[in-house]
Amino acid sequence: MLIRQLKDCPEFIAGDACHLRELLNAKTDPRAAYRYSLAHAIVKPSTKTKPHSLKTSEVYYILEGQGRMHVDKETTEVGSGAVIDIPPHAIQYIENTGKNDLVFLCIVDPAWCAADEEILK
Repeated sequence: MLIRQLKDCPEFIAGDACHLRELLNAKTDPRAAYRYSLAHAIVKPSTKTKPHSLKTSEVYYILEGQGRMHVDKETTEVGSGAVIDIPPHAIQYIENTGKNDLVFLCIVDPAWCAADEEILK
């Protein structure tokens, strides 16, 4: 059985500028019986991630806070309980429009790797 605690996963600033903790990644975990990656992300109040795209599909699940999700030319207000499907190659970013942290899970399938992501300027 594989169990990880959020507090035990190191936090870092991702290429898109969010605070990230990688919980699971099939490409880096030799025990993986799955093909996706799972990360815990935080966007601080009054900030946003950098526009970026992935070659793979991604899903965000909003745990806390309020934000505005941008996927290609679509923009939608999101909050706790929202699930966002981001298709491969879509230009995406999320902004925190609330007063508290915007906290969400990111599932990437197949698992995230740096070569599959492009940070746009």
